[in-house]
Amino acid sequence: MPSRIRRRMASRYGADPLHLLALLACFALAGYAASRVVAAGIWIGFLVWFVGAAIIHDLLLYPLYALADVAAQRRPWRRRRRPSGTPTWPPPINYLRIPGALSGLLFLIWFPLILRLAEGNYHRSTALDTSPYLGRWLLVTGVLFAGSALAYAIRLRRHKAAAEPRRPRLRAPQAPRSSPSG
Repeated sequence: MPSRIRRRMASRYGADPLHLLALLACFALAGYAASRVVAAGIWIGFLVWFVGAAIIHDLLLYPLYALADVAAQRRPWRRRRRPSGTPTWPPPINYLRIPGALSGLLFLIWFPLILRLAEGNYHRSTALDTSPYLGRWLLVTGVLFAGSALAYAIRLRRHKAAAEPRRPRLRAPQAPRSSPSG
């Protein structure tokens, strides 16, 4: 698409034409999913779940994890003014925020099985026990935080290496080469 047409469309639409294409694709996918829900005859249950999830998230969960994030931002690793020349450490907040959010999302999705609230229904449906879910969720949470700690340690090491002044390498004196004269 010529740049003149892209600029004109961006000035009228407000974004790149690829954004509009991606948005239309998302609406098409959502429409397809909604049609499958209606075709399956579970649209009332889906609507109740969707509205309930939106209300629980927006009125209860979002304020809770927004407060947790604000509290985490106030920790001592927050950036402060330091005297010039003093290296600053990279803040670990995102290395805590990301595994915490992923672990919370997994818990939100699987909490009936993790907390064994759906033991009877799950056993009748699958003939399996819900006992492994808590241990597996804790294991996944531990792996997420361990991976994040490893990534932070690598970042600290790179930051420290970049902050140290480079010293010129001194070479050992070499013995003079003898010329092959013979």
